[in-house]
Amino acid sequence: MSRIAVPDLANAPEASRPILDAVKAQLGVVPNLFRLVALSPYALTGFTSFSGALAKTLDVKTRERIALAVAQVNGCGYCLSAHTYLALNLAKLTPDEVANARRGGSVDTKANAAVVFADKVARDRGHVSESDLDAVRAAGFSDAQIVEIVALVAENVFTNFLNEVAATEIDFPVVDAAQPD
Repeated sequence: MSRIAVPDLANAPEASRPILDAVKAQLGVVPNLFRLVALSPYALTGFTSFSGALAKTLDVKTRERIALAVAQVNGCGYCLSAHTYLALNLAKLTPDEVANARRGGSVDTKANAAVVFADKVARDRGHVSESDLDAVRAAGFSDAQIVEIVALVAENVFTNFLNEVAATEIDFPVVDAAQPD
C-alpha cells in the first residue's frame, strides 16, 4: 500500500489534469508514478518537461539501460519494474541485456561505457575521476552527451527516490530489486 495517497485522474489537482490527459493520450494509461507526481502540479510540470527533453537524447536502448542501472543502484522496485517492461517492449532489449544493465553494464561496447559511467555517477553521487570521463569519451561520447547521461541519472534518481518514499504500488509486471538477474 502506498504511503502517499495516489489520486485517480478525477481527483488529481485541476492544474495537473491536462498533463495527465497528455500522458494518457501518449501511453494509453496513466502510470501510478505520474499520478503520484501530479499531487504537485509544479513537480509534474518540471518532471514531464525534463523527461520530454531527455527523451530526445542518446538512443532509447541506452536510456533504458541507464534507467535500469540507476534503479538497481537505488533499489527501486517500481522503476525496475517499469523500465524492465519498457526495455523489453519499447527498446527491444533482450532479457540478458536487461540483466546486464541492472549490473551496470552492456555487451554493446559504446552502451557499456555510458551505463558504466551512469552507474558510477549514481553510486558515487557524481564524484567521478578523470579516468571515468576519459573512458566514456573514448567510447565516442561528447561532453554534451556526458551532460545528458548525468541528466538521465538525475531524472531516474528523482523517480527512484519518490517511489521509495511513497512506496508506490507497482502497476507493471513486478521485478524484484533484490534479484539483479
